[in-house]
Amino acid sequence: MTNDDLRKLAMALPEVHEKLTWETDITFRVRDKIFAIMGETGNQASIKATIEAQQALVASDPRTFSVSAYTGRFGWTTVDLSRVDPDELRELVEDAWRRTAPKRLVASFDARSA
Repeated sequence: MTNDDLRKLAMALPEVHEKLTWETDITFRVRDKIFAIMGETGNQASIKATIEAQQALVASDPRTFSVSAYTGRFGWTTVDLSRVDPDELRELVEDAWRRTAPKRLVASFDARSA
């Protein structure tokens, strides 16, 4: 997986926009709330998760997943894009979006997907 793959996954979700933040990081947002962050270059991304999900991911594969700097205490998880399984990344990005998007938007997305 690459930065472009992450971008495609994130931008395919409803009401997502991309914004350059802190002059170096590309953030993916829903209603201006961040759910994923990636650098302009490199192969890592930080994705919003629960503390429990973060702990499980890091325990299962510490070469692919790690606790994000600064925001890790809130569950954010750093993902090595070159190592992550595409289906797992898709699930992580969608879960992060679901945790961030308004409930009505998530319900509308689920109704269209069913």
